[in-house]
Amino acid sequence: MIRKIDRTERRSDALSRERIIAAAIEILDTGGEGALTVRALAAHLATGSGAIYWHVVDKNELLAAAADAVIARVMSDVAGGAKPREAIRAVAIGVFDAIDAHPWVGAQLFREPGRPATLDIIEGIGRQLRVLGVAKVAQFDTVSALVHYILGVAGQNAANARLVAPGTDRSAFLSSVAAQWTALDPARYPFVRQMASQLRDHDDRAQFLAGVDLILAGIDSAR
Repeated sequence: MIRKIDRTERRSDALSRERIIAAAIEILDTGGEGALTVRALAAHLATGSGAIYWHVVDKNELLAAAADAVIARVMSDVAGGAKPREAIRAVAIGVFDAIDAHPWVGAQLFREPGRPATLDIIEGIGRQLRVLGVAKVAQFDTVSALVHYILGVAGQNAANARLVAPGTDRSAFLSSVAAQWTALDPARYPFVRQMASQLRDHDDRAQFLAGVDLILAGIDSAR
């Protein structure tokens, strides 16, 4: 009788920081922040915890590095020869889509605003504002308004998506909310009731870009 020995299969290829971060992103996308532990990551990579700690200090560093990697891809996809307005819109929608696909990124960006991820967004937008001719004295306020809008709306959109049960039909859900708004007291909520019909059929992505365009229009007016 042959005795079967249980053992963990180990990777024969070199374990790099990049491979660890890529695996962390997979775990975060599948199970959220709660699923990411060094033990789970080690099992996912078929290695030991010591090999993980050789490259990263702890879970917090893993989260931050994973968010940095996601946003770095967004920024690298922005066309170098794009005009300023198009470049800003590309950064905005890239971040929106990235947080939609990786909801944990939004929370991480707010948690550590000094990380490369947020700084890259600020730098990418700020350079375009200079090209647009925004006065130096107004650049801080202008880039802050854009970045806060982008991260705030993208993060809220991702949070809203988590509140809806998996498999829920979006149109049916919005129709239900619109019906609740329509039933509100017309004396107290006339504007909200007016918005109900638009809520039912609106597109989150298009509405987000409309907000970016409103801010850009304000920049043009201020100039």
